[in-house]
Amino acid sequence: MMPSKKAVYGPRTIQVNSVQQSEKFRSNGISTSKYSVLSFFPRFLKEQFRRYSNVFFLVSALLQQIPHVSPFGPYTTAAPLLFILSISAIKESFEDVKRRKMDHTVNNYATQVLKNNQWEEAKWKKVAVGEIVKVEDGQLFPADLILLSSSEPQGMAYIETSNLDGETNLKIRQALESTSHLIRGDLISQFTGEIECEPPSRNVSEYTGTFKIEDAQLPLGPNQLLLRGARLKNTRWIFGVVVYTGHDAKLLMNSKAATLKGSNMDTMTNHRILFLFFTLVALSIISAIGAHFFDKHYVPEAFYLKGVHTPQFVWNVLTFFILYNNLIPISLQVTLEVVRFFQASYISCDTGMYHQPSDTPACARTSNLNEELGQVKFVLSDKTGTLTMNVMKFKRCTIGGVNYGNDQDEAFADQTLLDDLTNKNENAESIREFLTMMAVCHTIVPEYDDHDNVQYQGSSPDEGALVRGAASMQFVFHTRKPQTVIIKAMGTDVSYEILNVLEFTSDRKRMGVIVRTEQNELKLFIKGADNVIMERLALGQDGLVERVRDHLIEYASLGYRTLCFASAQLDEDFYSNWATDFHNASIAIERREELLVNAAEAIEKDLKLVGATAIEDKLQEHVPVTIRALMAADIRVWMLTGDKRETAINIAQSSALCTPNTNLLILDKRCYDETYEKLVTFNEKAKRFIESEREFALVLDGGSLHHALTGESRPLFAELAMMCRAVVCCRMTPMQKAEVVDMVRSFGDHVVLAVGDGANDIAMIQAANVGIGISGEEGLRAAQASDYSIAQFHYLRRLLLVHGAWNYDRSVKVILYSFYKNICLYIIELWFAFFSAFSGQTIFDRIFVNFTDSGGQSQCSTFSSHPGLP
Repeated sequence: MMPSKKAVYGPRTIQVNSVQQSEKFRSNGISTSKYSVLSFFPRFLKEQFRRYSNVFFLVSALLQQIPHVSPFGPYTTAAPLLFILSISAIKESFEDVKRRKMDHTVNNYATQVLKNNQWEEAKWKKVAVGEIVKVEDGQLFPADLILLSSSEPQGMAYIETSNLDGETNLKIRQALESTSHLIRGDLISQFTGEIECEPPSRNVSEYTGTFKIEDAQLPLGPNQLLLRGARLKNTRWIFGVVVYTGHDAKLLMNSKAATLKGSNMDTMTNHRILFLFFTLVALSIISAIGAHFFDKHYVPEAFYLKGVHTPQFVWNVLTFFILYNNLIPISLQVTLEVVRFFQASYISCDTGMYHQPSDTPACARTSNLNEELGQVKFVLSDKTGTLTMNVMKFKRCTIGGVNYGNDQDEAFADQTLLDDLTNKNENAESIREFLTMMAVCHTIVPEYDDHDNVQYQGSSPDEGALVRGAASMQFVFHTRKPQTVIIKAMGTDVSYEILNVLEFTSDRKRMGVIVRTEQNELKLFIKGADNVIMERLALGQDGLVERVRDHLIEYASLGYRTLCFASAQLDEDFYSNWATDFHNASIAIERREELLVNAAEAIEKDLKLVGATAIEDKLQEHVPVTIRALMAADIRVWMLTGDKRETAINIAQSSALCTPNTNLLILDKRCYDETYEKLVTFNEKAKRFIESEREFALVLDGGSLHHALTGESRPLFAELAMMCRAVVCCRMTPMQKAEVVDMVRSFGDHVVLAVGDGANDIAMIQAANVGIGISGEEGLRAAQASDYSIAQFHYLRRLLLVHGAWNYDRSVKVILYSFYKNICLYIIELWFAFFSAFSGQTIFDRIFVNFTDSGGQSQCSTFSSHPGLP
């Protein structure tokens, strides 16, 4: 990648409506090409000669230029090497030309820029930091922008980010109240301000900055950021100020190549090549000794060789080094690249892994790991959206300790709940508050079609299911404004002023909103995982907590996903002081996320438990069959999930990861010493299970995992996990998933495959030997970061057991055949040396040797069949 200007990293200050600072920042022109006209040959040769085999053959070609040393012509090694490098150069040039054409097209897209108090059309590459641009409905954003105003009320804008994360759901962006009135050209042209923001970063979901307008200092966050490559939808126009351009934009920063993964076969091949190199050196020295022996004992007696110059020992070594140099196959690398290209094409074109409902084929994003697919020993899988459909349905709920709903109906249907509400029984107030929270505590955006039918747009399928569930109970969310949510509760419109949103993160495992009701009451609505909600409850709710926990266990045993809902009445003075701290945290440039978490902790306490929900997420098709097939192939399957333990165990059993007869070793200790002791006990028990041929599986949560991966517990945990039929890890954070992958890889030469569908799975996908992304309901972030992507989990069976087995078998054949062919040829050369007095003569024509059989190797390894496979 060749950026146009040197990047400026560190916090940046931007003068709005000014381009005076543009010299400090990169231009908006992009270049994704690897080479320029002048740099092509130096960079290309540097890249090619990182390969030891190319260096070896270059040295051999140079040695052949020494007179009276080479037994061949000066070009017998140089010509094939030049041919191979030329093919690679043509391939690189072709790909780079395509990149240049695409760059030229993108750089010359048109947009509108405010200059001299009027809108002028400008090319994307001319857009500069600090300028104000106008983007209209359906257009892409030319750079990373801060939303100033829009055609919608209160400066709202709807965007689609499918180019960034694959999500087609509309997302809402909200201009600051201080700039949302700038809807005319004369107003926007006179506007000035100063933005202080973080340096460019790759994280598309994070942004921290402050907007200084006159004497006010206002927080900027992801809700004001419009990313380059996203598209404006259902909004006539927006005005935005440019903050990141070109290769500083998040889209381009995420376009950097991931760390290159190498296959174990490449490592083994390199070891064999190194062995052959030393064999070559040994044969050269032995042959030189043979030549010296013949020179001393037989040459003086040969009258026809009188006067012939006898080379020195070193020259003889070089002669035989050149003679035997093709003991290392010169065509191996290029042959493997051709073979892998066809193998990757087979994967991408396999109709057996094509998902017709979503029109999604399998995709091989790399060909370097084709053989690894056939050597996988461990499959570490996410649950939601990977093993399950990630299509959520609200099924049951518990309110005030009373269970509602049933398992027979497709969706939630329980007239008892409405009867209890309308008849104003003792649970009526709790029911009203609970349904209100379901309809208000979320970040969903309602979108209406031409027939006024509503579609709830949001990044979380859980939230969509909850909002639809509330609507089915006559609490219909229908309007969202910047600071207001309006619901129709039992036929009456009720508005709630949204004062603050406490964002959901994978670490917090909860989200909340602070609202002001029409009765001027301040309330905190919060929902999240039961463990994080329960520990923040006020005292005196033991009876209710016990009943809700019983219901949660019942829901989890049915495989449902659960969330707890709680609320708190807030004091005006307390909230006023807290809001100041929260605002200060929200305008901090450094450590903003940490400060916001601390501020949220200060208010998320003394909660009143209202109830809990159960959401069904069904298994994908053929998951149990797939897992059984993988286990039959001696592949261990682990499940890593953020869900609670009971839900994870139920899904593990229904997916055939373990059976009802499997002995579960449950590790749920909260301190290091107890975890260590439990691991010792479990290791002894596991050995007894193995002796008695009984199946067993390990189940642990994120808290126990932290201790299990620490100190002396780590080898004990690894030993135990390696003995288990399956491992189920629940309540995990994204980084813990990656840590488990690293642990499995570090204990033995295992090929580990990680498979997931969401952004929270990217860390483990990149940590594994092979990363598989599922393109599903959570977008394409995981698929884009993966080595291979598939649409459904059950395609993993064909990918590993058919393509993986084929690829490994065929690649092994081409490598072994290459070595076999060349070893045979040069064993004959060595044998011939005994009959030619070790004079360095060759029995075969060198050019014929260099070009023979390369086509046969490719054909053999590309089209050969595998016994027992289709």
